[in-house]
Amino acid sequence: MDKILYLYNRWCKIPDKIRFLLVGGYNAAFSYIIFAIAIHFIGQEYYQLCVALQWIISSVFSFTTQKVFVFCTKGNWIKEYLKCCTTWVISYCCNALILEAIVKFVTKNVYVGQIVSIFLASVITYILFKYFAFKSHSVRD
Repeated sequence: MDKILYLYNRWCKIPDKIRFLLVGGYNAAFSYIIFAIAIHFIGQEYYQLCVALQWIISSVFSFTTQKVFVFCTKGNWIKEYLKCCTTWVISYCCNALILEAIVKFVTKNVYVGQIVSIFLASVITYILFKYFAFKSHSVRD
């Protein structure tokens, strides 16, 4: 157990931007797979419904990985989860708007559009997580 705690503390000393890129990449891949599966079963014409389902399903998984492995916080789980919900609403709206613009004006390919949308929404999400949802109570405080 001491070894795991030691490794975790070492991990939390890595700059949060690097941790976010690593964990966020994993979260983005997980989210994209959910989106692709939803598109497959529901249909491309309902891509906005698919992106909503993706955000709902992946939010709990993302919260846990962000709290534990990116921001390494000790704060109240419920309070931070509620702040994350606010962050996700903003991030989801950004994702949906970006995806809509890409599908209408750049490419009709919703798969490509969602990859770009996830990347751009991730930047916004990082900023909101860092300065709002997980802004205090980090292990390093």
